[in-house]
Amino acid sequence: MRHDMPYARPGSTVGLLGGSFDPAHEGHVHITREALKRLGLDAIWWLVTPGNPLKDHGPQPIETRIEHARALMDHPKVTVTGIEQRLGTRFTAETLEALFHLYRNVNFVWLMGADNLADFHRWERWDWIMEAVPVAVIARPGERVAARTSPAARIYREKRVPGRGAARIARLEAPAWSLLNVPMRPHSSSEIRARGGWSGTP
Repeated sequence: MRHDMPYARPGSTVGLLGGSFDPAHEGHVHITREALKRLGLDAIWWLVTPGNPLKDHGPQPIETRIEHARALMDHPKVTVTGIEQRLGTRFTAETLEALFHLYRNVNFVWLMGADNLADFHRWERWDWIMEAVPVAVIARPGERVAARTSPAARIYREKRVPGRGAARIARLEAPAWSLLNVPMRPHSSSEIRARGGWSGTP
């Protein structure tokens, strides 16, 4: 399956939300809408991964996950993509390098949940990612303390932008990151799968 590369006008700001989306759920929709509102982004791209290198078991087929995500995330500024499959990249750092090459005049912001920041130091070339692109961390239930005390947060504590200034993060030179406290939604892909709520159909 071929996934066309999304369009971004030169000078625009685009948030990148990567993940397995196995399945996409209302929590993903919620943090996407909050990021659009709080960061003043022109667009957000969901990067549906072929597979997560940190997970032992493979997800549903990418075509199934993209179809489900598109049915769920209906917003004119949000594009659900299979960019990593198209590019042949596996790790976030590789994907970012490719996007920087393809979209030279676009300002990207990496979006992640606070639970991801807690484990960020386990990602391939995580420190390169912090040095290469501004990062917006969106708080999720029970993860704020773990995020604030994570190795990445400690190492880059002096590069943290207060939440009230997060709207300018897309224009800052990396490293720059912000932790956004937003109204909570308890949804979890793993919990949905555990209770049998994900059959691979939209």
